Amino acid sequence: MAPSDVTPDGGRFHGKVALVTGGGSGIGEAVVQRIAGEGAAVVVADVNADAAERVAAALPRASAFSGDVRDPATCGRAVEHAVEAYGGLDIAANIAGIGGPLISTEDYPVDDWRQVIAVNLDGVYFSMRAQLRHMLANGGGSIVNMASMFSVVARDSMVAYVASKHGVLGLTRAAAIDCATRGVRVNCVGPAVIRTPLLAAALDDEQSAALASLNPEARLGEPAEVASVVAWLMSDESSFVNGAFYAVDGAFTAR
Repeated sequence: MAPSDVTPDGGRFHGKVALVTGGGSGIGEAVVQRIAGEGAAVVVADVNADAAERVAAALPRASAFSGDVRDPATCGRAVEHAVEAYGGLDIAANIAGIGGPLISTEDYPVDDWRQVIAVNLDGVYFSMRAQLRHMLANGGGSIVNMASMFSVVARDSMVAYVASKHGVLGLTRAAAIDCATRGVRVNCVGPAVIRTPLLAAALDDEQSAALASLNPEARLGEPAEVASVVAWLMSDESSFVNGAFYAVDGAFTAR
């Protein structure tokens, strides 16, 4: 879609240009809505073109970009799209990710391992690499990567997902140190199980209750609760926060 010329007045992201991968649904969509509501022009990037178009079309200053984060060239084009549409790139959230099957480590299929690592870890790196190159050359910025509660703990039958999310945390910290004196901050957020539309459609009430019971707060998180933390980390309000991991998990990892 062609970006709108309407710019919201005020807001802590007024005049900022954002790129959100995985922005077509779930947590990514909630982040897009939150920062757009606070004044940002947003590129909604998603592998699902229809989802990206749907989210972008509902906002006053947003543009859809369809592409696969597993491809470094595509990640570069997403940044180019932001620059062409809005003149730059100031903030980014790398949220695109997948779960993978629940299979014990010794039997985990190689193809599934490669798929999860390619999307969750390679995709974050390729996206961040392209974003950093622009931001470092153009005055700085803020990047937030989507980690997980499984970036700091583990569980059975999720070897690829756990490994990928531990990798996102290490990647975030290393990049933050690389860029610490060059004007770009890099942080990550680690949600617990979040009640996204996809999850809600896949679970019945009993299954949802069973998942909620694993959390000390005895409930699932909501996308907007994660988006609030992502938006704060993107903003100048967190100006001395760099290389950090913020759990949004209802005390799951505190046990």
